[in-house]
Amino acid sequence: MPHGQSIFNYLPGYENLVHALELLYGSTFGGSGAPSFYQHVPLRQTEQGVNHIFGLLLVLLICVVFGLVVRSKIANMQAALVPDGKLTIRNFVELFVGAFYGLMKDIMGEHEARFFLPLIGTCAFIIFFSNAMGLVPGMPSATTNLNTTLACGVVVFFATHIFGVVRHGPKYFAHFLGPIIKWYALPLMLLMLVIELISHFVRPLSLALRLLANMSADHMVVGIFLGLIPLFVPLPVMLLGCMVVAVQTLVFCVLSTVYISMAVAHEEH
Repeated sequence: MPHGQSIFNYLPGYENLVHALELLYGSTFGGSGAPSFYQHVPLRQTEQGVNHIFGLLLVLLICVVFGLVVRSKIANMQAALVPDGKLTIRNFVELFVGAFYGLMKDIMGEHEARFFLPLIGTCAFIIFFSNAMGLVPGMPSATTNLNTTLACGVVVFFATHIFGVVRHGPKYFAHFLGPIIKWYALPLMLLMLVIELISHFVRPLSLALRLLANMSADHMVVGIFLGLIPLFVPLPVMLLGCMVVAVQTLVFCVLSTVYISMAVAHEEH
């Protein structure tokens, strides 16, 4: 495969699609995005955006297929009581969901963990598969594009405050003013308001940039070793890349769980 391309470059009508998007949105369509490790020559931004969109769509398709397979396996409750004897899609999904549910339950309690598991679990699956896809030569990683990571961060941001208002009503915003809400503490309240607003608005950006930077750096390091020393020597680096894939998924989801937990359980603290 030529440098600077992915498998999506060989789709029928790919060049026509890229040209049409450039005419419609301009040459900066897709925004900035770090190429996966197999890309040694940067693509123009339109191609980066298209490739990462295709990569994300493929991840969504994988998640849908996994969901349908697991649903078919557990349709019969009697048969579903006995786990498969080897690692299958069903076992993988159960272990994956169980691990994140356990983490969420430790952070926010059983009731809240059950309620927010669909949100955090969906983020976990999308981020994990997107991260892992970047380790496959010829596949773009959606999480090395700021559009993808920032979208995940914005979803968590709105979920945090929407559910905070739903659980506590207008008094939810009182915690932005600090622990002391009295007329004589007005200067401190205004200072706390500024600090809290900055910290909350920075959260989605920090989630996005942390995931973007770590995955881009990981894929670049793996690509350098594969380019310099092919075959079996880069295997330890590939194993390190697999660990980064899992750790960055865990970091994003744990931080998101903590943010939501602080919002919905603010009164208790």
